[in-house]
Amino acid sequence: MDGRSYIAALALICLCLSYHLEITAATEFTVGDSAGWSFNVQNWPNGKSFKAGDVLVFKYGQGAHNVVVVDADGYNSCKPKSGSKSYTSGNDKIALAAGTSYFICSYPGHCDAGMKIKVVAN
Repeated sequence: MDGRSYIAALALICLCLSYHLEITAATEFTVGDSAGWSFNVQNWPNGKSFKAGDVLVFKYGQGAHNVVVVDADGYNSCKPKSGSKSYTSGNDKIALAAGTSYFICSYPGHCDAGMKIKVVAN
């Protein structure tokens, strides 16, 4: 292989690797955008594309709210099952698995006031 062919092949390999890394890189999303994890956030995921490995960041005043991972029943009823994973730092980062994920605030009345999201990651 002459020098020009070697350089062209190397450039093509670098381009392919760069493209692959760009496709597989996780994206970090702040839930609720600038408003953060707050009331009436349930429609925030609409129009967004999520993939497995993306990270949701829940920002809120520590002690004012929490984030609880629930199933569809917990999402619909606003009642987490015993033993559900709960986050309370005010700056919680949760990586998405493939499929549908559900999150609520379990403080009384908060979920019923729209403090819940359903996210589908491909």
